[in-house]
Amino acid sequence: MSPATRLRPGPPDPADGLRGHSAALRAHALRLHAAAEALDWQGPQGDAFRAEVSALADRCATAAKGLAVAAAQLEDE
Repeated sequence: MSPATRLRPGPPDPADGLRGHSAALRAHALRLHAAAEALDWQGPQGDAFRAEVSALADRCATAAKGLAVAAAQLEDE
């Protein structure tokens, strides 16, 4: 086996990929929640915008949990 062949990485672990995507989505959710809370925009439109951003952050957090569960299931197989 040549040295170049030995240094070539193997295929990525699917569970690691899912955990990475989960962590990224969790981080996005935290940033979105923080941005919604920090928004100074007042009035009904500001409230509606904050609600939409918070809902998006919640969906990101839910997806992150689902990816973490899928990664754990892959490892159990």
